[in-house]
Amino acid sequence: MHIYKLDGNTMEIVSCPPQDVQKGDYIIVRDDAVNRSLIVQVTNIGYANVPGVLEDILRDSSTKNIDGRNLDFLDVKAFIDVIKDAKIFRCKIRKAIVDGRIDHDISWTPSRSTSHLINLTDKEFLKLIGLRGENAITLGATKGGAEVSVNLAAIDGKLNIISGKKGTGKSHLSKLLLLSLIEKGGIGVVFDVNGEYINLGYRADYQKASPYEKILVLSPGKGFKVTLGYMGLGVFLRIISSVLDLPENSAWEIRRIWSSLSRKSVLTLKSLRKAIESVSNNYVRDALIRRYDSLVSTGLLTDDPREASTLEDLIFGFTSGGALIVNLRGLPARFCHIIVEFMLSKLCNLLDRWVLRALFLFAEEAHLYLRKTYWEDIVTRMRHLGIFSTFITNQPDSISDGIYRQADNVFLFNFTNENDLATVSKATMVDAETVNVIARELPPHYCLALGRVTNDFPIIVKVKPLNVKTMGETRLFFADTYEQKILT
Repeated sequence: MHIYKLDGNTMEIVSCPPQDVQKGDYIIVRDDAVNRSLIVQVTNIGYANVPGVLEDILRDSSTKNIDGRNLDFLDVKAFIDVIKDAKIFRCKIRKAIVDGRIDHDISWTPSRSTSHLINLTDKEFLKLIGLRGENAITLGATKGGAEVSVNLAAIDGKLNIISGKKGTGKSHLSKLLLLSLIEKGGIGVVFDVNGEYINLGYRADYQKASPYEKILVLSPGKGFKVTLGYMGLGVFLRIISSVLDLPENSAWEIRRIWSSLSRKSVLTLKSLRKAIESVSNNYVRDALIRRYDSLVSTGLLTDDPREASTLEDLIFGFTSGGALIVNLRGLPARFCHIIVEFMLSKLCNLLDRWVLRALFLFAEEAHLYLRKTYWEDIVTRMRHLGIFSTFITNQPDSISDGIYRQADNVFLFNFTNENDLATVSKATMVDAETVNVIARELPPHYCLALGRVTNDFPIIVKVKPLNVKTMGETRLFFADTYEQKILT
């Protein structure tokens, strides 16, 4: 291999005879004259455009029909065939190596004549960048079979985005991250729109798995209810204002009513409804009644303390890590927005008061409710609040550029839609060419990991399987076997 071109952070390498290099592989460009090296990643592969190759291909094709005659008088066909197969590796310069250490300065230019090019194996590359730490979790393996383990410090306190088209393995990776975090003692909260996380406590054979005691499913309106006093005026106002679109003048009236009932220690659903009905302004009264009825219809609120729960008590019930699975499956869209707004507002309140230290929030199918809540506000303040979010979506354009710009880690699965690729390309921390070429060709369950989690080196990872009931698989009518089981 030899350096052919260098333009900015793009390097073209000619390989003749062609070596076994694939897209995503890494090559070391070592210049012994200055004792420096560049780490470059192959993003695209093509044939070298050698003058006369087309003519020779046409000549070779036309002479194949002439039987019994040897037209290769000079015996150069083997040599020409090697030239015809010469390849150009289009690469992106990622980092440099100076005095044996990885360096960000890639401004120098290696020599064409004295540089040595070495194709790194997956194991050599992972050892070079040093992903594994003392507190590591295993994501999967490279195409070459090398295990990819990452330090929890690259996820703790970070904003993560998992995106790809349907059926490529997004949810599987999010479950892997969640289970790995709670196994290490972390606290997770999951917004589960499709009921994919509710059976994580069971193995694939429907027997209880090791994380069974660490998984608690919350069904809002059924097994999970709260009182008005626990919800608090701030959370109540945020829900009816941002989700139920209560006008500001009506919000001032509900503040007055709430304060009056609280002073009298008679804050209940019944007393609140009665106080709203006594409002003299017809427009304000009707507006408040409609919002009150919408909120009560979710079943989230109760006056019975025996039915009520608190988030802090549920979380403190985990002795060494655990996850609250907020089951939103089957709920109307408006109900989902109300539940999500309640959870976010209440968690922020608890974290702001240091009742809780920190937690990991997983927003599954985030595009279904992302626009309806104050996600950007949470993302902006998350490091101060202690909410470390992971967004999982197959619609990357539903996530604002502001969130993408703050992302620490991005896990990209296969994308073929041009608009999706364009959105992701503008938002990720690597060049558009890497995303457009590599993400388009990823097979199912392979992802392109970017960011802190891979020390800013894009790596193709095959996500490891899990021995739990992950759900989420597409239900088929025409299948080899049909089995229906209900867990009780």
